[in-house]
Amino acid sequence: MTKVLFLCTGNSCRSQMAEACLQAIDPALTVRSAGTDPCEAVNPYAVRAMGEVGIDIAGRIPQSVETCTGEPWDYVITVCDHARGTCPHFTGIVAHRLHIGFADPAEATGSDEDIMRVFRTVRAEIREAMNRFYHEYIHQ
Repeated sequence: MTKVLFLCTGNSCRSQMAEACLQAIDPALTVRSAGTDPCEAVNPYAVRAMGEVGIDIAGRIPQSVETCTGEPWDYVITVCDHARGTCPHFTGIVAHRLHIGFADPAEATGSDEDIMRVFRTVRAEIREAMNRFYHEYIHQ
């Protein structure tokens, strides 16, 4: 069984969306996400954006990367540059480390619709990247 861990800073947007997208592609995978400095809650715009495509991430709670460092992982994937630079040394076995970066939608400003537009764009990029990752690395 393939195990994939997504890392970002807050574990409130990009890593949560990537985890959910990859899990939707193949429910048999073990997929988790965590943050180097986790937020208290998943960003509500991320919840809304994912809900629009039928993926429910409501009720998830950001996790610290410390909860994952002792486990073996097939893939550890950073999705933001900050996590890439501060990714801790894993005590478990990490077969492959990758960086698949995305802009931070939490930095979006403007009206509700302006912010949702940014989240939808990042969601689409994440879905495309997860589909590509799955077919290039996992289901070849």
